[in-house]
Amino acid sequence: MNEPVAVIGAGPYGLSTAAHLRARGLSVRVFGTPMVSWREHMPAGMLLKSTPAASNIDAPQVGHTLLDFCRAEGGKRYESDWDIIPVETFARYGLWFQERLVPELEQVRVVSVDRRGGRFELKLDSGEQFAARAVVVASGLTGLAHLPAEFAAAVPDGPSPTGPVSHSSQHRDLGRFAGREVVVVGAGQSALESAVLLAEAGATAVRVVARGRRAVAFGAPPDRQPRLRPESPFGRAWSLYALSYHAAAFRRLPAPARRYLVRTVLGPLGAWWLRERFAGRVQVTQGQRVTRVEVEGGGRVALSLRGGGRAGELAADHVMAATGYRMNVAALGFLGPELRAEVVSRAGGPWLDAGYGSSVPGLYFTGLPAAASFGPVMRFVCGTEYASPRLAKAVALAHG
Repeated sequence: MNEPVAVIGAGPYGLSTAAHLRARGLSVRVFGTPMVSWREHMPAGMLLKSTPAASNIDAPQVGHTLLDFCRAEGGKRYESDWDIIPVETFARYGLWFQERLVPELEQVRVVSVDRRGGRFELKLDSGEQFAARAVVVASGLTGLAHLPAEFAAAVPDGPSPTGPVSHSSQHRDLGRFAGREVVVVGAGQSALESAVLLAEAGATAVRVVARGRRAVAFGAPPDRQPRLRPESPFGRAWSLYALSYHAAAFRRLPAPARRYLVRTVLGPLGAWWLRERFAGRVQVTQGQRVTRVEVEGGGRVALSLRGGGRAGELAADHVMAATGYRMNVAALGFLGPELRAEVVSRAGGPWLDAGYGSSVPGLYFTGLPAAASFGPVMRFVCGTEYASPRLAKAVALAHG
């Protein structure tokens, strides 16, 4: 069988999966712009919340960790829990990984995927059409940015980095907000770090609206982690250890429990190193939800708030929704409508078997789409260590 395995996506999960498939001797075609989310959809100057140990892209052979990249580049070595990784460094690491392990990457876009007679038919934006024996969806966060309904009603054409309302994933250069008032909605790392970067970029006033009942919070530094709990890539805690190293058991939980854990574990919480930069620079409104968003004359945005028995309003030149991502198979427009209809979803994502295969034979999902089956570790780079070897083994057994 000469038909290749197609991998759609060239972020950490796509690159890691492709490397493992190639190591098993499979014919693989990989599509996408390498590390595009990290290079184009995250603010310049952003720092990773994850530690160096939790930031390795898994490879089938030794010599391709973040530290290996640092040694090869000859720059600063990121190896201690105290070392904070710039997003630009991590993006370069991903490109280095790709050049060495996935050199045949095709920087074209997959326009459509359909299934005919037990095989997949793909069309590329280059005009090429070809058949594949299996397809791995590793498209990352593309198309999955979540904008709450009250925001969407105010911007029917969708959020825009230059309009009155945007999503945090739409920004690379926050300098455009110098001299402007900005409200950031959210309480996770993306919201809190974006607010700090906005203030440091010269925004005249920055306010975070944290909608949950909890106060804005930051994690504990490495020397204040609990000593009598097991280590995990995300800190010392029994729950984090279980979710990190026993993802297979997560699949056996009831769907409501899995949905709840994916949305609540590891967030919302700012990184320990962000606390000092946040204090005194960013104002906070917490415990109130946004009930209405209205774009006023002149482009200013008014927010109506309610919570804790109180109601109020805020106005700003721009509102940034740092409201995360939601998996939705319908948002994966490159999958044909008939194919999407065949994918069984549970707990907010495609229901996957132990080898990351979906209800459609030969169609696999990894990364964020796999979180509903394997837990919140799939939202982070370190999840490649669990996902990629298992997925590649399953594909080799079924389609090798």
